[in-house]
Amino acid sequence: MFERMREDIQVIFNRDPAARSTLEVVLTYSGLHALWLYRVANWLWRKKLRTVARLVSQFSRWVTGIEIHPGATIGRRLFIDHGMGVVIGETAEIGNDCTLYQGVTLGGTGKERGKRHPTLGDNVLVASGAKVLGSFTIGSGSKIGAGSVVLREVPPNSTVVGIPGKVVIQNGRRVDDMEQCNLPDPVAEQIKQLQGQIDELKEELKRLQKSEGEAVDGTSRV
Repeated sequence: MFERMREDIQVIFNRDPAARSTLEVVLTYSGLHALWLYRVANWLWRKKLRTVARLVSQFSRWVTGIEIHPGATIGRRLFIDHGMGVVIGETAEIGNDCTLYQGVTLGGTGKERGKRHPTLGDNVLVASGAKVLGSFTIGSGSKIGAGSVVLREVPPNSTVVGIPGKVVIQNGRRVDDMEQCNLPDPVAEQIKQLQGQIDELKEELKRLQKSEGEAVDGTSRV
């Protein structure tokens, strides 16, 4: 247990240049407190003491502003930076060496049963305010940009940005528009089609108005 706690502290020194001393980290890092309280709650959850586990997780939420369901599965060396507003759902799974920033949600869509929260591979970074919603996998080594909303599976070693999230870099190579067919945006396509139809209707209206104007002008001359 103490070895894991020392590992958790060292992770903060490795990833946060603002960390100055062990005492400061232990006393002031809410992400560390939330992780330690999660482990207590998760142990109780696995012992079928579900209500007590939920009470511990709710206390952790109250103290840290970070909500981690005791049923979630979290690997080693997770770093939650700042952490306020982070939500990790019951069936979420997080691999080793992952990083979550403030405002991140690993949630469900509200339409699923059983496994309904995302799975993060190893070395995944989810930036501030990003939402990963649904039962799918974010491949190892991937990065989710700040404020993105990810609703589909992400391949390993990818960078995802936008709403809805799209892969813009994969394996160190930029992905162009033609290669993004594996992550379609049907809403944007429908909007584009509607805009085209509106433009056609505008042109037709102009033609009708012009024809009507010419007809009126010819009648007045007669």
